[in-house]
Amino acid sequence: MSVLPFPPQLHVFVRDWLSANNVLLKSADGHVLVDTGYVRHVPLTLALLRTPRGLGAEPLARIVNTHCHSDHMGGNAAIARAYGCPVSVPLGEAAHVEAWDARALWLDYADQTAERFTPSDAIAPGERRVWGDLAWDAIAAPGHDMGALCFYNAEHRLLISGDALWEHGFGLVMPPEIEPQALPATRATLDRLASLDVRVVIPGHGEPFAGVAAALERAYRRVEAFEADPMRLARHALKVMLTFTLLDRRAMRLDLLPAYVERVGMYREFNARFFRLPPAELAGFLVDELARAGAVRIEDGRLLPAAPAAG
Repeated sequence: MSVLPFPPQLHVFVRDWLSANNVLLKSADGHVLVDTGYVRHVPLTLALLRTPRGLGAEPLARIVNTHCHSDHMGGNAAIARAYGCPVSVPLGEAAHVEAWDARALWLDYADQTAERFTPSDAIAPGERRVWGDLAWDAIAAPGHDMGALCFYNAEHRLLISGDALWEHGFGLVMPPEIEPQALPATRATLDRLASLDVRVVIPGHGEPFAGVAAALERAYRRVEAFEADPMRLARHALKVMLTFTLLDRRAMRLDLLPAYVERVGMYREFNARFFRLPPAELAGFLVDELARAGAVRIEDGRLLPAAPAAG
């Protein structure tokens, strides 16, 4: 838990890179949880909610998502079932969730999983919702996810940013050849967030932070680098996805990796559009890049994450 000053009814459970952070907003009118983490970590998410710092024995009134990628909505179904509460998703995500579009939600397409759920309502950009006795404005935040929202509380100058802004960057963005609007939308989102008076950002991953201007500057530099070199963006996207899968699976056999990148839709599509390599060469390239970055290690013919997912 961050030591940054928050209103007493706001609690942040800082997770890792497999499960997004959980933001709990408490009030007598009903407690609200923003983002529920990855499906593998549901038992831990429920355990955290049942602690005194969480809900204890009290009910949960609502689940809200900043966006509907697996690390943010993977616990929705189980937590909604455990507490009998509704789920609110961004308006731009509602159709994908209702259809359970595995490509749009980056599920089968990226070899990720989530239990299907049914949203009760959708939150539109510009709406104001009161959670934890605090007014939150829904801010459109397309880029990493084209339907994503951030939530801004002007009274305490707090921003729940999801994956639109981290202390050192933002969530992966699809290259222009895959999603033409994603990179321009990322820049527009940063412009939108820069116009807000923000004291503390509660990101989807990593500790909450107060150096907002510096974080925005780093994010803009990253956008500029990707704009200048779309191939860099493509390489980055596949490395991020493979790292996520390693955190989920904990290990992958190196000899099976070529078949994996040939089978999984995202790798197959990126290879056809950008790399045009035999599957074994693409797999070897990704492993070499991640190893050089210190993100993975190799033991006994297996690829492992450099550090295990803690929850």
